[in-house]
Amino acid sequence: MASSTAAEKMRLTRLVAGRGAMVLWRALRWPLRPLALFGVSAPERLLIAPQDIRTTDPTIAADIYSGYFVFAGKAVNTHGTSPFEIDPPSEAWLAALTGFSWLRHLRAAETALARANARVLIEDWLNLRGSPSDCIDWRPDVAARRLLSWLSQSPLILEGADRNFYRRFMRALGLHAKYLQRHLAEGLDGESRLFAALALAELGLCAQGLPKLAKRGSRLLGDELKTQILPDGGHISRNPQVLVDLLLDLLPLRQAYAARGTQAPQMLLNAIDRMMPMLRLFRHGDGAIALFNGMSATAAHNVATVFAYDDARAQALSEAPHSGYQRLQGDETILIVDCGPPPFGPDSREAHAGTLSFEMSSAAQRMIVNCGVPANPRPGLREAARSTAAHSTLIVGDVSSCRFATGAGLDRWVAGQILAGPEKVESRRAEDAHALEIVAAHDGYDQRFALVHERRLTLSSDGLRLEGEDRLIQTGRRVPGDGQADFVLRFHLHPNVRAELAPGSHGLRLILADGQEWLFRASGLTVNIEESIFLGGREGPRNTSQIVIPARVRDNPSIVWTMERLG
Repeated sequence: MASSTAAEKMRLTRLVAGRGAMVLWRALRWPLRPLALFGVSAPERLLIAPQDIRTTDPTIAADIYSGYFVFAGKAVNTHGTSPFEIDPPSEAWLAALTGFSWLRHLRAAETALARANARVLIEDWLNLRGSPSDCIDWRPDVAARRLLSWLSQSPLILEGADRNFYRRFMRALGLHAKYLQRHLAEGLDGESRLFAALALAELGLCAQGLPKLAKRGSRLLGDELKTQILPDGGHISRNPQVLVDLLLDLLPLRQAYAARGTQAPQMLLNAIDRMMPMLRLFRHGDGAIALFNGMSATAAHNVATVFAYDDARAQALSEAPHSGYQRLQGDETILIVDCGPPPFGPDSREAHAGTLSFEMSSAAQRMIVNCGVPANPRPGLREAARSTAAHSTLIVGDVSSCRFATGAGLDRWVAGQILAGPEKVESRRAEDAHALEIVAAHDGYDQRFALVHERRLTLSSDGLRLEGEDRLIQTGRRVPGDGQADFVLRFHLHPNVRAELAPGSHGLRLILADGQEWLFRASGLTVNIEESIFLGGREGPRNTSQIVIPARVRDNPSIVWTMERLG
């Protein structure tokens, strides 16, 4: 942090001070926690169970009965011990276990054994971990997920249950409601706040005897949707994964209102209607979602399920000015471009330094990608995946366009939030019968290098040719080494793309898995093929290649390049 600007230091000070105030507030309230949880109102009974629209696999029920639990890329054999008594292999594994989303696989088995197994596992958790604490189980996002899972799988859990279990389960639902309400009152932020509000709204709707919670939950959810879902349907974090996760819960909630004969809040309906076309903006020809700002491997079945519930069958957005994304499509060729500034504060915890990066696909083949993030958390890769170098864009001086609050204990206090990055990001779009064009620029390198990065992308209407220009514009400010900066233009290739030197040309041939061939050229400059890594696959990290074009501002402030389909 030695080279931090005054603005960065000020932002860091505000972030740490805010976090410190929250910790102090919670510490002062700690003695009152037992009182806050005393006299929790439990629902009398559940009237409906929202449908869990996530896909199921009944064979997983047999694995769970045998003591095999596979979450977050880790498989554990409990050897007859309760999974809640063992040392978890990772925090992500424990969060998935205690979120109970896996109950849907037991329900899919449709056997008395699966129902009994579900009750035994829930009772184990209630006995061992059922009281609020500071463990992973009671992290607000995990508690919200557990409440949503229990509500949707309540027919599995309660069918054939004895009276004592039934009453204990109802008390646990009430306890979760009280716990989440307290965290919301204490300033829970980000998407955790949104999912906590969603869980409370769903419990109030499903339960008998909690009329105040039903009203409060709907109001809280409406407020959070208004705050966090932007007018174009994007989430304030700019992470496409949040849209997928949120729609998987909002769509059943919409159905639950209809099942109760109650009009769903207009804010809920409007949010869903805006989010659907926004999610389609990110979709490539193979169905995968583009890898921006924390998006990982696409669970194709989840995305297909979400779109199956799109009553309006909305078309993909071409332009999302509030979320900062653009989509260009010429016949079967698709470009998805990040044209927005990064978020700041709590909403930036997963955001990347990828402004002006783009992804490209042709038919059902992805070509140019960002590296993405691992499907299963891997701390050693997280910081690298967020860097500008992990994106298909230009990087100056091997320095990312954003500064993250990491190192020296900062991550503990402000959770990797962005301290500085592009603040002025402008873009304009033009199209005619022959081509679609985007010109965008960002000032993420102004403070350190007095440079603005401008990118022009022009896609022919038939999708057979993409012309690009990346230009560094000097702003006139005086900085050390003014005009001497090195920069590199990077294009990360999908693992299914093979790159080789084109005979008799200064370019590269890109050969796709379906036999398509594209020719890449870069205005007479040296074009290198280097190693890269693709983190956005469900099978884990994969080796791949990247096109690298090094240059110097003084010699080549502008790089013109083309990609053209052959044959």
